Amino acid sequence: MVAKGVDMTEYVGFWKRVVATLIDSVLIMVITLPPLLAIYGMAYLENGETFQGPADIIFSYLLPMVLVILFWAKKQATPGKMAVSAKIVDAKTGGKPSTKQCVGRYFAYILSFIPFGLGFLWVAFDPKKQSWHDKLAGTVVVKIER
Repeated sequence: MVAKGVDMTEYVGFWKRVVATLIDSVLIMVITLPPLLAIYGMAYLENGETFQGPADIIFSYLLPMVLVILFWAKKQATPGKMAVSAKIVDAKTGGKPSTKQCVGRYFAYILSFIPFGLGFLWVAFDPKKQSWHDKLAGTVVVKIER
């Protein structure tokens, strides 16, 4: 029996989340780089431009955004989070986050990143292992019970 008011949730910490992000980054690169190289050639890798054309915006920004939000909304995790046995849940209910929370969480990444990545590092010090984008979206990352 769990004592009233005791939180038995196991939150996923900084290093597991780093591993999940690395896995997701590699997968996104495997998906997006071939079409970009087919369209722009090797000049795509050599050019220092932020935006190299419409296809770059679609494959480098829009496609990853849509994929990540869809994974969060449908599976509560990206492949990287699944690999480390983690999922995103609503911080208040412990249930599936809403689509609005998933979209907000994605765009809140920008706020977590801007001040030297401090919003991501926050996970290491927060009692619930929440990043700033988790706090803004009202989500937490928890261990999947298997």
